Amino acid sequence: MMKNRINQLFQDKKENILSVYFTAGYPQVNDTVQIIKTLEKNGVDLIEIGMPFSDPVADGPVIQNSSTVALKNGMSIKQLFEQLKSIRQTVNIPLILMGYLNPVIQFGLEAFCKKCQEVGIDGLILPDLPVSVYQEEYKELFEQYGLHNILLITPQTSDARIQEIDEASGGFIYMVSSSSTTGAKDKVSDFHEDYFNRVNQLKLNNPRLIGFGISNQETFENACKYASGAIIGSAFVKALEQDKTLEEKISAFVNRIVKPV
Repeated sequence: MMKNRINQLFQDKKENILSVYFTAGYPQVNDTVQIIKTLEKNGVDLIEIGMPFSDPVADGPVIQNSSTVALKNGMSIKQLFEQLKSIRQTVNIPLILMGYLNPVIQFGLEAFCKKCQEVGIDGLILPDLPVSVYQEEYKELFEQYGLHNILLITPQTSDARIQEIDEASGGFIYMVSSSSTTGAKDKVSDFHEDYFNRVNQLKLNNPRLIGFGISNQETFENACKYASGAIIGSAFVKALEQDKTLEEKISAFVNRIVKPV
């Protein structure tokens, strides 16, 4: 069986991994594939494709708005799989679907996992799927279709719970930098360094990426001191609102994060 692309990435690259999130079907319904290809071309290591949902409780206003627009554009999980059906002919980096459990269950869990395998999805992030439920009811199915379930931890998560999540995880652990909803922060001081250090001292098996509040080169580099890399969501989705071509918006954004000004 082919090695999961997420594991391969973390094996090949130990630091400064850049993961970017965007909402499928935003700004325009058919932008999904071009955004993925352009992000890869500009050196992004990992992409999280958001499945728009009508009630995205963990997301801040920028991502909520992109979700609303994508749904108005007619985006659905069925359409997303249709858009991604030949993505692996051109894209090699790991792809993760992120979203909420409800639309996945409505689609049909096994049908969803099967489709993920068909189009070449490497993992899922479903923040409202409890670890215990995942282990009892979903784990076998996810593994059958070669999917990692990426679990989240926050500054409020206890050491014992973090270790339990580490045991249940495959791929990497998503470290939420603060207990707020998603959204860009400007300063490094907005982060919980004591929390990052505490997690580092636990000597977990899985690598970690830090998300929520990474918005520029400074916050990206700071997060990379405490983990294998970082995840950028809101700041990128906001950049997509600009009045330029997708190509221009994406390359300018990625260069601003990973290259010296």
